[in-house]
Amino acid sequence: MKITAIKTLVVNARMRNWVLVKVETSEPGLYGWGEATLEWKTKGVVGSIEDLAVLLIGKDPRRIEHLWQIMHRQYFWRGGIVTMTAMSGIDQALWDIKGKELGRPVYELLGGPVRDRLRLYDHLGGGLLEDMYKTVEPEVFAERIQLSLEKGFTAVKAMPVPVAEMIESPAVIKRAAKCVEAMRKAVGDEVDILLDLHARTTPAAAIQFGRLLADYNLYWYEEPCWPEHVDALVEVSRALPFPIATGERLVGRWEFRELCEKRACAVIQPDVSHCGGISEARRIAALAETYSIAVACHNPQGPVSTASSLHVGFATPNYLIQEVVRADVPWRNDILTEPLDVARGYLEPPKKPGLGIDINETEAAKHPFAPEVTMDCYHRDGSVADW
Repeated sequence: MKITAIKTLVVNARMRNWVLVKVETSEPGLYGWGEATLEWKTKGVVGSIEDLAVLLIGKDPRRIEHLWQIMHRQYFWRGGIVTMTAMSGIDQALWDIKGKELGRPVYELLGGPVRDRLRLYDHLGGGLLEDMYKTVEPEVFAERIQLSLEKGFTAVKAMPVPVAEMIESPAVIKRAAKCVEAMRKAVGDEVDILLDLHARTTPAAAIQFGRLLADYNLYWYEEPCWPEHVDALVEVSRALPFPIATGERLVGRWEFRELCEKRACAVIQPDVSHCGGISEARRIAALAETYSIAVACHNPQGPVSTASSLHVGFATPNYLIQEVVRADVPWRNDILTEPLDVARGYLEPPKKPGLGIDINETEAAKHPFAPEVTMDCYHRDGSVADW
């Protein structure tokens, strides 16, 4: 069996263009799907996939690790978020092919399921851009987290901490605390609240916010600052009483090494569509397990990324919980030949071979590439802020 083509299908989903990767083979009807979505870098990723395809056409798709090494090592310039994202999409598609050929779900090829069901967490508003990123009033936070509860979720991620100054004022900090307080009062202690700071804060500001949020028993405190300075994450982690989660912007096991060695977080969040695919996510998870660190793959992308993340989750002992998006666009499941039911709090192991999904290319083509919605962020003095 040989790889005959590697194609991309770009699907615009407002804030993201889903970059779907199709690897075709010489075996009639046998192909695999992956996802290489990287918002605002769509054309760069598509071009990188085309560059990598030159290395893989004519090769046996079943030699997944061999092909991963080819993609990683055969060109002089290694790594980087664009190249690793391109590799990730191809790697997922190769696992999909291998599972289909053997008639087994991918998690079975990774050693079999280590759990009977996988816990899922919702985005505030199901991931709708306006609900997740632009909710500001405490009462609205309370209303929207209750909607997740009604869907069956027992864990919800929200972003009540605004684009912050390097050191924040009491008024801004207290307002964020009121939003968290409103959510906690609305759902009680039976629902876990995950706070995403989106690295909008410096270590100092993250600690300022965190100390005022200590009474609300957060499940985790995500991306309190940029991950390049691991010692800063260590500082935040030691200063606050709840687990720190980070890692969505890191790629390859090498970028996670210092994070683990210094125990700078309690939860790492590799993204299967960025970190190097299913193959590399497994290696990163094994590294984390050595340090008793939990894994929860970052996954705000499209349905193929979700399917890939679920297979990693079912086969990984130190996996904690899975991020899902269900309502970013109303036609999300229409591009699948069969819907992927993640609109509830848990999911059982999928039974179909490969990743267990297929793309309806006719429906997907109804949403062609378009520039993503941008998220312009500025400090109060007009200087540029991190989104």
